[in-house]
Amino acid sequence: MEIDKKIILKLLKTLEELKKSTHGQNINDFENDEKNKEETFEDNVIIKSPIVGTAYLAPEPGAKKFVEQGKKIKKGDTLIIVEAMKTMNHIPSTSDGIIKKVCVEDGSPVEFGQNLIILE
Repeated sequence: MEIDKKIILKLLKTLEELKKSTHGQNINDFENDEKNKEETFEDNVIIKSPIVGTAYLAPEPGAKKFVEQGKKIKKGDTLIIVEAMKTMNHIPSTSDGIIKKVCVEDGSPVEFGQNLIILE
């Protein structure tokens, strides 16, 4: 397989421009900055997505949302629905608490293990 020299030169030029734009900052510094931007929820319960799919905050379009920030919930209450392959999977609360943060938007795609809800 022959490598096109024009593509390699263009790639090297792009990398040099990227290097200049970072002002010599180490790539690991960017990773640490991203980690510091994340909120810490040490004493809270984090409900994560058990599957890949689409998150819905209400049972149907236009209906009242299952949860909102500040709402008290009980263990077993449905917090969110994750649709996967036309199957609606109700995600229950694993404990009693108060909704501290809803981490996803209605109709947004979610990944396995992504934070959905944070409980106090």
